[in-house]
Amino acid sequence: MKYSRTVPLYGTLEIKCGGVSDGNPFTERTIFAEISGAENKTVRGFYDGSGVYIVRFMPQKIGEYSFRIYGNFSDKSAEGSFTVTQPEDSQHGMVGVSGKYHFAYADGTPYYSVGTTCYVWHLQPAETKAMTLRNLAECGFNKIRFCVFPKHYAYNLSEPPCYPYEGTPMDSSVLNMNNFNEYNGCPDGNSWDFTRFKPEYFRSIEDCIIKLRELHIEADIILFHPYDRWGFSMLNREQSRLYLEYVTARFSAYSNVWWSLANEYDLMPDRTADDWNYYAEIIMKNDPYGHLRSIHNCMEFFDHSAAWVTHCSIQRQDIYKTAEFTGEWRRQYGKPVVLDEIAYEGNMPYGWGNITGEEMLRRFWEAFCRGGYAGHGETYLTDPGDIWWSHSGKLHGESCKRIKFLLDIMTESPAPGLKPGGGMWDELLAVPEDDEAFSRTGYRIYYSFMRPAYRDYEINDGCEYDVEIIDTWNMTITYAGRFSGKFCVKLPSKQYIAVRMKKV
Repeated sequence: MKYSRTVPLYGTLEIKCGGVSDGNPFTERTIFAEISGAENKTVRGFYDGSGVYIVRFMPQKIGEYSFRIYGNFSDKSAEGSFTVTQPEDSQHGMVGVSGKYHFAYADGTPYYSVGTTCYVWHLQPAETKAMTLRNLAECGFNKIRFCVFPKHYAYNLSEPPCYPYEGTPMDSSVLNMNNFNEYNGCPDGNSWDFTRFKPEYFRSIEDCIIKLRELHIEADIILFHPYDRWGFSMLNREQSRLYLEYVTARFSAYSNVWWSLANEYDLMPDRTADDWNYYAEIIMKNDPYGHLRSIHNCMEFFDHSAAWVTHCSIQRQDIYKTAEFTGEWRRQYGKPVVLDEIAYEGNMPYGWGNITGEEMLRRFWEAFCRGGYAGHGETYLTDPGDIWWSHSGKLHGESCKRIKFLLDIMTESPAPGLKPGGGMWDELLAVPEDDEAFSRTGYRIYYSFMRPAYRDYEINDGCEYDVEIIDTWNMTITYAGRFSGKFCVKLPSKQYIAVRMKKV
């Protein structure tokens, strides 16, 4: 048995044990850890190949702990103890729901979601993954959506370097951009043993999760998706249960994990609402920490009012309107609204993949001022053809350069976040969600694609306000003066301007 005698708060304790390797350890053997001390938990472990079994634990409290390892993985029992110390590298723990519509870390630090999508970045070469991590950090992204299974879709026709199961794939040499839909979801030519996982495939994902955690970036893990030529989208209930138990045992002890049950669940017609609810039960049963959970749509929304759904993960349904519906969804579901797909900045020959950087940024600001959170994506066709939306690597767009500026402004907003505050018909007035915070701060007003030359305001609360003009595209903040009562503010007659009023 190998493990560290100390682990930082919100870190991951890993206990490795030797055990039986004959038969099928993935289905015939079990390993559990009973944790006692500052907190008490029982956690499921997993088989990692070559006769090695692993149990992972993420402590939520500082103190002294002991554990007992049991299961039929071995005829020997094991016990040990460890100490949980202060968190390292400014780690704040898991993100959870805060104030009904927003998020915060376990230690109470507010979390303002600014995410992006790179579906199979974990399957790319090492140099591409390293470039991706640099770009994520430089642009201020604090969440990334990606799939567990490889993806088969336009511009995604290459084979992954490894597979999640033992077996062999179909011959992909027959694939091209003209016939890729012919093989979508078709298992013919594949030969897999869905009871035997390839641990090296999942170790690669874990390495990505750990590197993201070091950068304070959340890993929004997509468990199922329909874009498939290997048969991974066609697992039956029993195969799905085994898969979900395995990934939750491997990934749950990392603080930065979110569970997305599916990307575009409604394009998997063989799965019913009962199936998705069943999968959610498996996840909750095997995730002792209660990570965030949601499910993502193409056209038809899942019922986000379901008790297991912690937040709405939404793809826009209207060609033009996206974040404009944020307030409606907040009222309908009473949960945080995360617009994980609002179309992509790029030049693809698909309507969802060719909006401008200005429009992408506008949708981010719309969501922010309406009390929600938007997600970025980029789909520029470049040479050699690595596309951020799927492969990650290098960013070519303009919106990504301005998202960190937005995140800084979001972070300066009072916790837990903003809500719609009314305003004139051509503006978005946002106020702090918390009434007490509202009494201490002020207003945020966004003019979107409108471009007024000036604006008359009236705030009759007897207070003075410092007024700033924010150019969201050029990333400048200009002080306009101190005002009270009725006053006029000159504006630059440009699109994408915001006004921030800070109570003195």
